[in-house]
Amino acid sequence: MSKNTYKFQPPTHPPQHIVQSTAWGKFKTEMGTAAVKVGNVQITLHKIPALPFNIGYCPKVNPTQIDWKSLRKAGREHNCAVIRFDCPNVIKKYRRYKEDWNPNPRAIKSENILKNKCTKAPRNTFAQQSVLLNLTHNRKTLLMNMKSKTRYNVRYAKRKGIYTKEESNSQGLEKFLKLQKDTAKRQDFLIHNDKYYKTLWNYLAPKNKAHILIAYYKDDPTPLTALMFFNHKKVLYYPYGGSSNKHRNRQHSSRAMWAGIKLGQSLGCKLFDMWGATDNKKDEWWGFTRFKLGFGGTLVGFIDSYDLVLNPVIYHSFNLAYHSFWKAIDLKKWLTS
Repeated sequence: MSKNTYKFQPPTHPPQHIVQSTAWGKFKTEMGTAAVKVGNVQITLHKIPALPFNIGYCPKVNPTQIDWKSLRKAGREHNCAVIRFDCPNVIKKYRRYKEDWNPNPRAIKSENILKNKCTKAPRNTFAQQSVLLNLTHNRKTLLMNMKSKTRYNVRYAKRKGIYTKEESNSQGLEKFLKLQKDTAKRQDFLIHNDKYYKTLWNYLAPKNKAHILIAYYKDDPTPLTALMFFNHKKVLYYPYGGSSNKHRNRQHSSRAMWAGIKLGQSLGCKLFDMWGATDNKKDEWWGFTRFKLGFGGTLVGFIDSYDLVLNPVIYHSFNLAYHSFWKAIDLKKWLTS
């Protein structure tokens, strides 16, 4: 099968996202952000500084599964000024390669639920776009569906002595943390502190829901690429990774990603969600979006974020402060660029 005949229409509502899982809620609670389960959805409570109110955060939710009466009641019981549905798990559009966006009319019902109940949020926190790859094909087909350059890089890396190992243990986690910090410093992007990743690992890894793959060159023990993957409800996720400049010409990142795809299949996953992407070639995310798209996935766009407002006065005051905060962050980026 060639990429010209490959067609993949992503599901309107992907399976429950891992950030809505019970394990994720326990992790967030241990990190100091209490998680509350209301029916089929989970919210986390974020304190508004200097005020006795919280922001209820509800990312990647399926709007058709919300019990609105119970959610409003829970929000008031926990002093929430607002409950934010951040980038709900509903695919509004999709595209492949250089095609135009294909609208997904089945998303209208879910979006209308939020429009009727909520106010459009001023900003998204979760990435509104991602790359999805159908893992139900055999490996030969997956290779054929890749962009030719990516397919070449995967095979070239193997010929040049790059190999990968699954190191889903404490040693692998330390290697991952170092490589990610090195990458963040080199490429100037923000990451969480070590405690965040270690706590998350301690909740997901024992349930076989977190994995680390590391790429090496021949008999050199230096880790070159380390990728962290999650799996939940037959979906593989790639949220975090880091790589070294050493042996970069041997394409170790491409080899590690291909190993991740094979890992997903071995875990019984049907879908690979690469977590974050953009269709804007001027965006700082375009580089890794292009890398992800090379593996033959489909770029998808989720519906907008919406706010269920419970206290209008506090909500609007919070939004003003929130807007000023992000303006300061954007200004800092501009001044240091």
